[in-house]
Amino acid sequence: QPRLVESGGGWVQPGDSLTLSCKFSGFPSAIGWFRQVSGSERELVSCISSLGENIIERSEKGRFAISRDNSKNTVYLQMNNLKPEDTADYYCAASFIRPAENTCRPIYWGQGTQVTVSS
Repeated sequence: QPRLVESGGGWVQPGDSLTLSCKFSGFPSAIGWFRQVSGSERELVSCISSLGENIIERSEKGRFAISRDNSKNTVYLQMNNLKPEDTADYYCAASFIRPAENTCRPIYWGQGTQVTVSS
């Protein structure tokens, strides 16, 4: 079972940028970034295949960008021009990606990192 550890969350002001990191163990797999607002379902933000050749962007297309460096066993989520509505717990998950169907199914979760956007 792979282990995933998120980091990089914190408090920022509207308009700021933040980069989240997801360090994973084991064989590189597709990794998805998801977020959850208290009381709501966890939603897909973006997903990247094991070698980075396929990316699914579900939420915040244009402001958020996913990337990975398998030499560092890390997947990143670059978030720009953050808004208060981006406030959430962000999770990465080893996932099963189907680019043709535009789906990313999470399998193993990290523990999450909190992002708060507030002035």
